[in-house]
Amino acid sequence: MTATPTPYVHGYGGTEQQRLQDQATTLEALLHADTRYGPGEMVLEAGCGVGAQTVPLVRNSPGIRLTCVDLHAESLASAEARLAEAGLGPVTTQVADILALPFPAARFDHAFLCFVLEHLPAPEAALLELRRVIRPGGSLTVIEGDHGSTLFHPECPAARHAIACQVELQRRAGGDAQIGRRLSALLRGAGLEEVRVSPRVVYADAGRPALVEGFIHRTFIAMVAAVRESAIAAGLTDAGRFDAGIEGLRRTAEADGSFTYLFFKATARNP
Repeated sequence: MTATPTPYVHGYGGTEQQRLQDQATTLEALLHADTRYGPGEMVLEAGCGVGAQTVPLVRNSPGIRLTCVDLHAESLASAEARLAEAGLGPVTTQVADILALPFPAARFDHAFLCFVLEHLPAPEAALLELRRVIRPGGSLTVIEGDHGSTLFHPECPAARHAIACQVELQRRAGGDAQIGRRLSALLRGAGLEEVRVSPRVVYADAGRPALVEGFIHRTFIAMVAAVRESAIAAGLTDAGRFDAGIEGLRRTAEADGSFTYLFFKATARNP
């Protein structure tokens, strides 16, 4: 089975590449600190995109034999350049479909994917295909967010509406921006064992200025703001209401504001 590429609601331009890099840098310790693979182990990163998450993956596990796959050759080229700039590698890259991986069964010791399942219309099929290429006893690690987990102060209905526009656009594209809460069920449904899901909390307020800038402004608001024109064109909102929502999100980054978001990191073993 081959996947039909679904629209990536965030776009592929330079602004989105920078947002992905800002997100990866800001969240590296939170999401990657406890992922370690041994030297010489065969690791597959599926849906690596521009390599924003690949850099910390390689940095934390020196000596692994990493293969990165993505549907888009341009993204793989960006990933290669990012790794070279960081002085990391070598890494094998290959254009490939996560639903039809060009590898024999049990090829890899481990597989890793971050912010990929949320964009797929058939995440269950993707997990089954990943399980196929992981050896018995090998592991799968999945990281996803959940837009339904946002808590912020001051509360703002317009901000909730802007977030809901992004969630709905992703749903229409075949994805699920709230998939984090489903990881346990998805992994167990794919026949994986020893499933462990760990919520990773991002909390930003004036006492954590790096997270205010790196997460509230450069990651979350940048992501929601990027769908403005698409949301208006789809009839989900109008310019005034959406812009008021972005201002409401910016308000949470002020001295008396706060913002909370949950990521979910799941690990499982292939029986």
